[in-house]
Amino acid sequence: MDSPAPFREALAERVILFDGAVGTEIYARGVFINRCFDELCLAQPDTVREIHGAYRAAGADVLTTNTFGANRWRLATYGLEARLAEINSTGVRLAKEVARGRCWVAGSIGPTGAAMAPLGKLTPGDAFRAFQEQAEVMHDEGVDLFVLETFTRLPELWQAVRAVRSVSDRPIVACMSFPFVGPGQNQIEGATPEEAARTVRSWPIDAFGTNCSNGPRGVQTVLERLLAVTDMKLAAMPNAGLPQVVEGRTLYLAAPEYMAEHARRFVQLGASIVGGCCGTNPQMIKEMRTFIRSVAADRKLPDLSEAMPGRARPATLPPTPPQEKTEFGRKLYSGRFLVSVELEPPRGVEPLKAIEGASLLKAAGVDVVNIPDGPRAVARMGPAALSALVRSHCGMETIAHYCCRDRNLLGMQMDLLGANALGLRNILAVTGDPPKMGTYPNATAVFDIDAIGLISFIQMLNRGLDFSGQPVGGKTNLLVGAGCNPAHIDLDLEVSRFTRKVEAGAEYFFSQPVFDPEALWRFLDRTDSVPRVPFLVGIMPLASLKNAEFLHNEVPGMQVPAGIRRRLAEAGDRDAQREVGIEVAQEALRELVGHPRVSGVYMYPPFGSYKAVLRLLEVLAPRRALDGPDLGAGITAGV
Repeated sequence: MDSPAPFREALAERVILFDGAVGTEIYARGVFINRCFDELCLAQPDTVREIHGAYRAAGADVLTTNTFGANRWRLATYGLEARLAEINSTGVRLAKEVARGRCWVAGSIGPTGAAMAPLGKLTPGDAFRAFQEQAEVMHDEGVDLFVLETFTRLPELWQAVRAVRSVSDRPIVACMSFPFVGPGQNQIEGATPEEAARTVRSWPIDAFGTNCSNGPRGVQTVLERLLAVTDMKLAAMPNAGLPQVVEGRTLYLAAPEYMAEHARRFVQLGASIVGGCCGTNPQMIKEMRTFIRSVAADRKLPDLSEAMPGRARPATLPPTPPQEKTEFGRKLYSGRFLVSVELEPPRGVEPLKAIEGASLLKAAGVDVVNIPDGPRAVARMGPAALSALVRSHCGMETIAHYCCRDRNLLGMQMDLLGANALGLRNILAVTGDPPKMGTYPNATAVFDIDAIGLISFIQMLNRGLDFSGQPVGGKTNLLVGAGCNPAHIDLDLEVSRFTRKVEAGAEYFFSQPVFDPEALWRFLDRTDSVPRVPFLVGIMPLASLKNAEFLHNEVPGMQVPAGIRRRLAEAGDRDAQREVGIEVAQEALRELVGHPRVSGVYMYPPFGSYKAVLRLLEVLAPRRALDGPDLGAGITAGV
């Protein structure tokens, strides 16, 4: 991150990724737990710098100082209270040296470690003064914000907030730990998440949340409960599961992918800040960044008058109507029931099979082929190159998928301008699967924007403006579509993203395969109030009972009804099950033709065979002449 904007400004606009644990990283480097880890800022500064550097390299937006326990009460147990100012100031300086203005530095303040009255001898005034001493040093050293971590009781957290505000007006992120909050579990101490949220809503803090607790699942439960009672900016920073003692060492065994998947869930639920606590290491933060960007890279169309103060808003060109951009666009908005088939790019250098498949499909009356862009993060021939080959060899119209995972904004703009010049103007904007899923799991994911942001930027090019809002000299005529999953496990989220894609300017939709018609009808009902754009439904013939059970049980959003699985089970051998798969797909096609919201189908070649597609087309042959929904009127390109 270059020259970060003010933290409060960024918090209002996007998800912020904190770093992970410092203490357990120190422990992992062989430092005994009977040492004062905060004092290592003085004794082993290179160790602390190394940890900060690893988190910065992993992509963290925020580096937290190694000062969690650097208050006079905790330091006194090591005889170090006289060095309080030195430890805290050095902790901030070390983090700032590594951040170098590219990350925010958060001054870490933890509980005093002593019980407050009436349970203990620590008075509220004692706690206030202890936190104030820390905060004052950190403010003077120039921290960008304060993070109050792992507090379990509201009275002590309040003293920390008061103390920071008495010396600084910089942002405060306040986090509590709610031990053993989870499914079927009881909380062992302190306020409940609901009580805490209602109490802190009037406090002078910028975000509230939870850290540590009992792993990602427990933090997710807390986050869900907080979201139900407050609209504050929320933070979710779990430890890496419960610690295990292995051969005398305390270890956290959660995998980076597990942590990253929960980070993505936190963002989907509504968290504004995500990070890690005990046991979270730089590899986990790197994975979190990739997973988070896949769902939180949304960038809205900028207000150009604000982006260029003192300058006139650039003149835009009128966008071309979608039905005039391409032959596919003309068909889409004519009301004809369309058929598209996915054309799989080769993993090697030979495109002949794909070209022959496209020729066969064109001869059979297929309207357009879809060419995916590295699906499941597997490296294949690029869709733009294969599109050009298919068009030149057999004249079949193509839709090139374009994935946000692999290119930054500069590369995207160059690619899209080139595609327009080559006449490859049917584009399907997709966010992309994380690299961890595919052939190069250590590849860096970019995700400067997601599909919603990409749609917005393509519509800027269609109005003659580049991604920064400057005129490009002419305009593109790109017909941009999007994907959706009617059977998504979180239907509210999918409906919201569908709506935002339409608002961004999506001119057509292809759905993922739908096996349960009821899921499709629910989705269409939920999106009925959204402005109409052509909608093509995904059809994938099932290959076998094993295939159906895998999709139903292990692929989110791919519910295969029990009746279909039963038919496959009763079919007998694999060939008979394939035949049932074809029959089920044919039945689905018959049900879709003529539906007022369905403009066509998007077929996934059964068993990888383009010839098998012809079996499905037999159902449509006598009915392709039926008029579909007339979408030519009332649709404006480039919303």
